[in-house]
Amino acid sequence: MPADERPGPTGLGTGAAFLPALIAAARPSREIPHGDLLGGTHPVPGPGYVERPWGDGSHAPLYCPVHERADDGLAGEVDARLVSWARDCGFEDEELDALKKAAFGRLVTLAHPDTDDPDALLVAAQLNAAWWAADDYYADDTALGAVPKLLPPRLTLVMSAMDPVPSVGDLTPPLDEALQNDLVLRMLGSAVDHLSRHASDAQVQRVCYSTFAMFVSWTAYAAWRETGEHPPAWEYLAARQHDSFYTSMTLIDVVGGYEVPAHLYYEPRVRRAAFQAGTASVIVNDLHSVAKDAADENPVCNLVLLIAADRDCSVEEATEITVALHNDLVRDFEAGHRELASIPSPELQRFLRGLRAWMGGGFEWHATNPRYA
Repeated sequence: MPADERPGPTGLGTGAAFLPALIAAARPSREIPHGDLLGGTHPVPGPGYVERPWGDGSHAPLYCPVHERADDGLAGEVDARLVSWARDCGFEDEELDALKKAAFGRLVTLAHPDTDDPDALLVAAQLNAAWWAADDYYADDTALGAVPKLLPPRLTLVMSAMDPVPSVGDLTPPLDEALQNDLVLRMLGSAVDHLSRHASDAQVQRVCYSTFAMFVSWTAYAAWRETGEHPPAWEYLAARQHDSFYTSMTLIDVVGGYEVPAHLYYEPRVRRAAFQAGTASVIVNDLHSVAKDAADENPVCNLVLLIAADRDCSVEEATEITVALHNDLVRDFEAGHRELASIPSPELQRFLRGLRAWMGGGFEWHATNPRYA
C-alpha cells in the first residue's frame, strides 16, 4: 500500500492524541509566534510586571503581571452567551441580574488572552460562574442559603454532577432527580458537558479532580465556621492553596486549544508555579473581600482577618503583611518562569505565559468589578 494511502494510527487513545490539534485548527486564536515561545534572547517574552495600587489606594501596591488583553466587545459577547445559558439552567430574573453584574465574560477575556473564540471562552465563563455559585450558595453566603453542616453532602452530589457515576439500578433515579432539582448541580453538569466538547478526556478529568481537591478545603472551612474555631493563618493558607484560582487555571490550555503533556503539566516545578499563580490570585481575592467577609453574620475565613487575629494587630497592619506575602509569591513565580523557559515545549511555554496572563487579568477584574468595590 502506498504511504499516502496507509491508515493512520488506530486503537485506544489515538483519537484523543489528535483532538487538541483539531480543536486548535478550528478555533480563531491569538497564538504567540513559535520562536517567541521558546525564548532566545528574551526567555520570558510579553508584558512584564508592575506595582499597582488597589482598593482605595491606602495600602502598599500589589506586584502583578500587566494584563495582556482587554476586549469589551468580546467580553460582552461571552457574557451574553453566559446569561442565555444561565437562563436555560433555571436562573430567576434577579439571579440573572447578579450574574450580569459579576461580568464573568470580562474575567475570562482578561484571563485567557490567547484566543478570540467566544465559545472557548464560554467554557471558562460557565465553569467559573458555577464554581462561584457553589461557593456562594453552599459554602460562604448565609444570606443565599449556605449552611456549614450541609456542605459535605451537597459537595458529594456536585462530584456526581461533574463526573457521572455508573447506574446502580433503582438507586439511580433518585440521584438523577436530585441532580436536576438543584440549580448549582445543573450548572456544573451542563458546564462539564460543554467542556467535554473542547477538551480531551484527560483535560476533563484534570478539571474535575482539581475541583474535588478544592472541595476538601471547603469542608475544612465549614467545620471551622460550625465550631467557631477559626484556624491559624498558616493552616488556612495551606488549605487555600488547593482552593485557589489554580482550579480556574486548569482551563488555560483547554481555552487556548492545545494540551500540555501530563509529564510536563505535573512536573514539580511546573506544578509549583501553577500553585504560586493560583494562590497569589486568591490572595488578591481575599484582599478585595475583607469588608464583605467581615460583615457576614457567620464570618468566613479570610487571610487578612486571620493574620490580624493571630498577631493581635489591626486589619490595616494585617493587610500590609498580606500584600507583602502576595508580592513575594509573584516574584518567586517570576523567577521560576525564567528557569522553566529553557524547556523546549511550545505547549508548556504557552501554558506558563497563560498562568502569568491569568494573574494579570484576574487582578484587573477584581480591581474593576463592582462586587469588590
